[in-house]
Amino acid sequence: MNYEGPIYRPPSEANSLLIQATIGCPHNRCTFCMVYKDGPRYRARPVADIIADLDQARKLHGRSIRTLFFPAGNTIAMPTDDLCRICAHARQIFPHLARITVYGSSQYIHKKGPDGLKRLAGAGLSRIHVGLESGDDEILRLIHKGTTAMQQEEAGQWTMAAGIQLSLYVMLGIGGAAGTLSHATRTADVLNRIAPDFIRLRTFVPKRHTSLLKKVESGAFRMLGPHGVLKEAAAMIRLLDVPSRLTSDHYTNYINLEGCLPGCRNRLLAQIDDALKRPETDFRPFFIGDQ
Repeated sequence: MNYEGPIYRPPSEANSLLIQATIGCPHNRCTFCMVYKDGPRYRARPVADIIADLDQARKLHGRSIRTLFFPAGNTIAMPTDDLCRICAHARQIFPHLARITVYGSSQYIHKKGPDGLKRLAGAGLSRIHVGLESGDDEILRLIHKGTTAMQQEEAGQWTMAAGIQLSLYVMLGIGGAAGTLSHATRTADVLNRIAPDFIRLRTFVPKRHTSLLKKVESGAFRMLGPHGVLKEAAAMIRLLDVPSRLTSDHYTNYINLEGCLPGCRNRLLAQIDDALKRPETDFRPFFIGDQ
């Protein structure tokens, strides 16, 4: 198999076959992300090359592959016909596939429209991992996310209606101290309107070579400490009324929150209350990310 540039996959895809379908990210302007700032430039790989890698994986691993992830950072942006072809081919040569997954930003999902998403579902695409980050338009503008709350809401609703599972990532602390309340409330509102299958919590960590790190260092962006992040998580969870699975399966988080909403809400809030009784020095220290 052939790979180029940084190859990332969600923690939930740890056991998946990774076949690269795209290279880089077509947006690549988020102020908090360093992954593709030094390249390579975005492009979709030729379908023939992707199919050749799938066929090679079939020879190496047999027909028993059950989960498949197509990197890189925004594979949903590749032409719909091409993505349908590689999904359908994977289904053909791996008959036991339970899941085909990609990363995708809301603006590129939105460009597919309801019909394009239904076509992808019919071809076998079964889950999209999306960095929602926030439901607050001002925060989205400040971090150069390239989308709006309404566009994210529509993209999420269309994905769910197409029968594709949706895994949304919320970045705790991305509004800083100034935006924490609006971030929590407006993000909860968008999540309630979408009702995704998964809500995955991440905590903002400034990354090297990013413009947001420069704002942190200059004092223009005041980060939340551990207690502030936990209070923000609690404020959001109190407002969530969706049948979603909430997880915090990531090294950036201060505590692990896991459960099926809305039934787990009180347990999660109690867990946060217990954590808030601990001094902030008891949590992981501040660090600058390098990946």
